[in-house]
Amino acid sequence: MRLALYALLALGGIASCAALLAWFAERSLLREADARSTADLAQVAPVEVALVLGTAPIGPEGGPNRYLVYRLDAAAALWHAGKVRFLLVSGNREGSYDEPTAMRVGLIARGVPAAAIYRDFAGYRTRDSILRARDVFGLGEFIVVSQRFHVGRALFIARHEGIGASGFDARDVVRPHSMLTELRRYPSALIAYLEVLSRRRPHETGRKVSIGVDPPD
Repeated sequence: MRLALYALLALGGIASCAALLAWFAERSLLREADARSTADLAQVAPVEVALVLGTAPIGPEGGPNRYLVYRLDAAAALWHAGKVRFLLVSGNREGSYDEPTAMRVGLIARGVPAAAIYRDFAGYRTRDSILRARDVFGLGEFIVVSQRFHVGRALFIARHEGIGASGFDARDVVRPHSMLTELRRYPSALIAYLEVLSRRRPHETGRKVSIGVDPPD
């Protein structure tokens, strides 16, 4: 009985330490965003390409995912303002589930021509999207488009990989329908640190694509 109690206390202590580390990691990544990201379109320095990070097209409540809706709004605003010439939409595709195609459809509906939209189907995680933007699509610099908590994570990865990235903050979801979605940002921040330390490579590489030269697929 006493051994079981000690085991529970030990597990509780480990869980508490992990939660605290995740909280500190998330706070640190927000400071990363504070230094190199903005929600003010007028302050964005023009570059050739913006990398739009994907998420599920359908939200937990069953309708359009507001995180993605706001990211597409921000990306379209960048393009219409002449801040970027091309948009690289990066996400996951598996069977009928297809984040990049849903993102392209949404951007076209916002007035962005299909010829300006490139799709990355192997952006399984934020780190994959960042590294593939460099290694597959040949980008040495780009603007990351997502919510601020996500932008911070992406910029942290980019900085440690020697990539010149800045951020444009999409509107955040003030009252999310899913608490799990909100809580995920904390372990994700800690994982970003661990992946940088381990220098994890992308899950996939694939043929190289030159944005603005090769046609979008």
